[in-house]
Amino acid sequence: MTSGPFPHVLILPKWWPNAVDPQLGDFIRKQVQAIQSVTKVSVLLVEPGQERTVVVVQEDGLPIVRSTYIAHSGRSGAVRRTVNFLRYWRATRRGYLALVAAYGSPQVVHVHIMVRPALLAFWLRMRNGIPYLISEQSSEYLDGTFARKSGYFKALNRYLFKRAAEITVVSRWLGEGLEKLGLTSRYSIVPNVVPGLDRPLPPPGPPGQYLVVADLVDKTKNVSGVIRAFAHAREQVSDLGLTVIGDGPDREFLHDLVRTLDLQTHVRFLGRLPNAEVLDHMAHTGAVIINSNVETFSVVTGEALAQGKPVIATRCGGPEAFVTARNGILVDVGDERALCTAMVQMSAGMDNYGPEEMRSSVQERSSPGQVGSAFLRIYQETLARTHGGT
Repeated sequence: MTSGPFPHVLILPKWWPNAVDPQLGDFIRKQVQAIQSVTKVSVLLVEPGQERTVVVVQEDGLPIVRSTYIAHSGRSGAVRRTVNFLRYWRATRRGYLALVAAYGSPQVVHVHIMVRPALLAFWLRMRNGIPYLISEQSSEYLDGTFARKSGYFKALNRYLFKRAAEITVVSRWLGEGLEKLGLTSRYSIVPNVVPGLDRPLPPPGPPGQYLVVADLVDKTKNVSGVIRAFAHAREQVSDLGLTVIGDGPDREFLHDLVRTLDLQTHVRFLGRLPNAEVLDHMAHTGAVIINSNVETFSVVTGEALAQGKPVIATRCGGPEAFVTARNGILVDVGDERALCTAMVQMSAGMDNYGPEEMRSSVQERSSPGQVGSAFLRIYQETLARTHGGT
């Protein structure tokens, strides 16, 4: 239960599904839909486009303003970045004015992913006294990407983080990463929404049939490691099967690897599928494998458990919040021998995993109702502190 005001929350996301990448930021959209179930929201999306436009729309039941700018494509990187930032900022201002005219002024601003969206949030805090929150999900704080940024970029991030009324992360692993980088000393954990909890719980799937759902970016998701471990596992258990859902720049490399290992009849690539179809495939598989090098949360792990399927996952951050001996097996990042052993072990021990128990392990914290209520409490506490002068 929550008490206090039900504010109008302005959502400023850096990532959001689009025509080029329909999966980009889909987990953020699901969080926002959960928030909308408990309070008023509006979403401002600022994107490059073919022309300068501001459009007020309803998408997936959400009130959205899309403001586009024409990206500069000059050769000079410094000039290009400067011009594009100025155009982005003007598009942001135009979009915000249109949003207020259509949906009214917000009481709280909620930034999803740094850093550009936080600039408008900070401006609104300084100009109108509207507090802002930052929710982070990016793996760049864990894989060394942020550490390689310029000193100016790091200083700007620290400045904006420290002036946020609240910081939320999707896992303790990510929160500790922000602390180590000196970005914040305080944070709340609010997980992503796990889709599929409203579906009928499917029966256990066929033992030895494994599913991988991942962007085919091998340096992050390490699908090649799954394929190599799978090849060795088949030397011990010949009737294993592997299905891969996803697409990305390493698709041909992974197809070539399957051909090199002579696994064409045992490994299927289905490409990128809508979430509903992904859940359909999960419902009929035996188990799901997450072999990532780093994950801040791992929605796929949650989705698998929500469908009552055991998982084999790496100790890469996010999955460790879900996986126990009662619902899966954890292996070290990059340990293909351990991954092979886990495949063989799980194919022989499927009866040890109870679908109902696996679903309940995620339902208590990652349902839309739980996520929406968690954010509402944070908004109410933020407004109470702001109005109380603290």
